[in-house]
Amino acid sequence: MQFHPRYCRNEREVESKLIVQYLLPKLGYSPTHWYQQVTYDNIRLDFLTVASKKIKNFSSCVIIEAKHPQENLDHHVRRLGHYLMKTKSFYGVLTNGKEFRIYQRNKDKLKLVFCCQGENIANNIDKINALIGKDSLTNKLSTSQSVSNPEVSQKSIKESKKLPMKTIAIYHHKGGVGKTTVATNLAAAFSNQGKRVLLIDIDAQANTTFATGLIKFQFDDDDNLKDKNVFHLIHNKQIQVTDVVRKSQGFNQPEVDVIPSHITLIERQTDLLKKAASAFRLANKLNLVEQNYDFVLIDTPPSLDLYAQAALIAADALIIPSDLKPFSNQGLNSVKNFIDEVINSSKEELNKPLLKIMGVLPSKISTHHKYLQYTFPKQRQVVYDHYNFPIMENTISERMPLSQCINQTIQVGDLEIPDPKSIFNYANTVSSANTSAAEFESLAIEVLEKIGA
Repeated sequence: MQFHPRYCRNEREVESKLIVQYLLPKLGYSPTHWYQQVTYDNIRLDFLTVASKKIKNFSSCVIIEAKHPQENLDHHVRRLGHYLMKTKSFYGVLTNGKEFRIYQRNKDKLKLVFCCQGENIANNIDKINALIGKDSLTNKLSTSQSVSNPEVSQKSIKESKKLPMKTIAIYHHKGGVGKTTVATNLAAAFSNQGKRVLLIDIDAQANTTFATGLIKFQFDDDDNLKDKNVFHLIHNKQIQVTDVVRKSQGFNQPEVDVIPSHITLIERQTDLLKKAASAFRLANKLNLVEQNYDFVLIDTPPSLDLYAQAALIAADALIIPSDLKPFSNQGLNSVKNFIDEVINSSKEELNKPLLKIMGVLPSKISTHHKYLQYTFPKQRQVVYDHYNFPIMENTISERMPLSQCINQTIQVGDLEIPDPKSIFNYANTVSSANTSAAEFESLAIEVLEKIGA
């Protein structure tokens, strides 16, 4: 069989027609020497080749990641590098059928060692074979002294150097841009990587509280949140984080710590406005638990009120989710003025560093290929040129599984009880969620790099 990219119309056909039917047999890998949809230490690999049936380490394995023909491979290089470093593999492949790349890991650096267009893969199969073919890779690595040590294990969390707790606010003055989706699933992504995570819901809509499984009651009398939520933490100087924090319920494995919100936050804000210390109280109380967590994520209201102020004063860094549409872009001016005129001046009073803007995160982005090819690049450039905000490299696409995972339910007697899941837990049972899970995994890697964790 010969291969041509015109055979591939979607990601599944890249996997089946390029990788399974053509590439792996040409490189000498029989069906007993490769695996598809491999899960290792909370990461998911499209393909993993093995030189022998018994795997002592991954040094002689090749990780192969397949993408949709319309996907830009540049957006997936960081994730591939993360996979190679996690598994301690030396070679990785990225392909969308139209383009074929081979990367080599050298310690913590990634180097592009081969690249060709899809229609030229057959003409270059000998070069590809010399790099990642089963026999040549086995011989190459068996004579290299650099591969004698890697084991299929990771440094435990206890052995890792403890870095200062980082607090990240997820904020935009415009509503409906995916703040809750970003906050909850980024928290799950960090938790999956062994980070100790506290997720704070300070929005009266309480969407994050719902999304993490804390609203399972059906009647007002069963409401176990109204007397112990984020309002009480800000309002009462005696109440501490440990008094109001709860574990998420059925949301993710591992679960995350959550400080819930409640609809009564709106009417009770007037109580807070009477106390000047209210805006600073969250920041001060988080300082008392900095040894307990690696990351604090705060889902904020789309407003300029005291709750938003308290969240941003407490935060070290800011992610601004945006669908990049005109109204969302216009709201960036309000965000900038709020930070400059209110937040950073308050931070100076607390002797805290100014808020670090990690960037505008494109979220709820259409997957239509013409939009991605023509409109999306222009929208990104507008944010940078007109509003002078940095743009994050990753994108969260608008996909059905992201709404489906929140709307899961379970039957308890005659009642249908909400049972929301993180995109990662949902992807364990629904394969169509894997792409969204990979986007959040990649976002977590970008955030870790930018915040220095």
